[in-house]
Amino acid sequence: MLSDDGDHRAASRSDEIEAAPGGSETRRSAGRRPKRGRGFALLIMLLAAAGGGAYGYTRFTQPAVKPKAAAPRPVPVTLGTVEQGPFALVSNGLGTVQAYNTVQVRTRVDGEIQQVAFREGQTVHKGDVLVQVDPRTYQATLDQAKAKKEQDTANLNNAKADLVRYTGLGAYASRQQTETQSALVAQLTAQVASDQAAIDNAATQLGYATIRAPIAGVTGFRQVDIGNIVNAAGQTPIVTITQVEPIFVVFTAPEDQLPAITAAMRTGDVPVEAWSTDGLTKLAEGKLALFNNQVDTATGTIRLKAVYENQNHALWPGLSVSTKMRVGVVARAATVPDNAIQHGPDGLFVFVVDGSDHAHQISLKAGRSDSGRTRILGGDLKPGERVITAGQYKVQDGSLVAEAHATGAAQASGPAQQVEAHR
Repeated sequence: MLSDDGDHRAASRSDEIEAAPGGSETRRSAGRRPKRGRGFALLIMLLAAAGGGAYGYTRFTQPAVKPKAAAPRPVPVTLGTVEQGPFALVSNGLGTVQAYNTVQVRTRVDGEIQQVAFREGQTVHKGDVLVQVDPRTYQATLDQAKAKKEQDTANLNNAKADLVRYTGLGAYASRQQTETQSALVAQLTAQVASDQAAIDNAATQLGYATIRAPIAGVTGFRQVDIGNIVNAAGQTPIVTITQVEPIFVVFTAPEDQLPAITAAMRTGDVPVEAWSTDGLTKLAEGKLALFNNQVDTATGTIRLKAVYENQNHALWPGLSVSTKMRVGVVARAATVPDNAIQHGPDGLFVFVVDGSDHAHQISLKAGRSDSGRTRILGGDLKPGERVITAGQYKVQDGSLVAEAHATGAAQASGPAQQVEAHR
């Protein structure tokens, strides 16, 4: 049965082939169509590979295009100017305020303190009562000396009267009596003089019981209170008085400035200003009084003393101050701000800004400084040129710079301009 079915299916396929006109052509064309599709796809792949290779070759062989460099931003700095004009030759130093006079008030008699007539820190005048010591003992001694003098004066008067009588008797009085009476008169005269000296001494001791200010000045802390017993042999002072009007400042200067100081003193007063130690506040103006008679060989300096009126009490004994002594004036001197000067490996220099706002490093030689400006002794600097006074740590030779406050103003005005444009 299986063979019959196979024969039947084969006969049916042959009949179908014969029945279809042009059937063999159709099958041949159907057999060739897949081969053509695969060739076309292979051609497309070859073309794509060739195009990719050409693109890669062109991509990797062409020179790299460098990005366009951005314009350098200016360095924000603060600028000053080179100026020319009078310049004071000022010698700076450090000093200490010293009282014009200092007195430690002590008692010169023994006794109990009955009264203290001053306040601590009070300004007193010469002769003002400070302390009263019990005066009764010294008053009694004075009264006794006065009474003794009166007694001896009476005896002297009696002796003088007897001498007059003996002398008037003439030959009736012996020579011995007359001479003895004359000696008695001389003895009593000396006794009266001694009594007067005792009176003066007692009066002096009584005066010492009232302790007065020996100078005008300011009192310090009181060391002894009322009721305490004081004595002349004691070492503890009652109070210390310092004279502050006028007042001294003792300071130092380098020894190489001594000729200039001496020359300045010959021409007149040498001004010396006293400033606070930070150099920001001027305390007083005075003048040089003297300089020491020898140079300190250990430090190479000389000590000087300036005097100040000090009516406002800005200077106080023991206060540390900085001094500025003017020894001369240069009529025409080029100066720059102190902050413009920089220290480099080759010495001092400044950054000068040209017309195109580029900085250039200029070497220089600096002199003294006064009022925030330094005198230029050497260097290619001209009056009116701009120099950098702040922000140098970001600047190099040839750097483009811009003044800091101008840059800030431009940045601040930018948003405002944008708002106006938006409106």
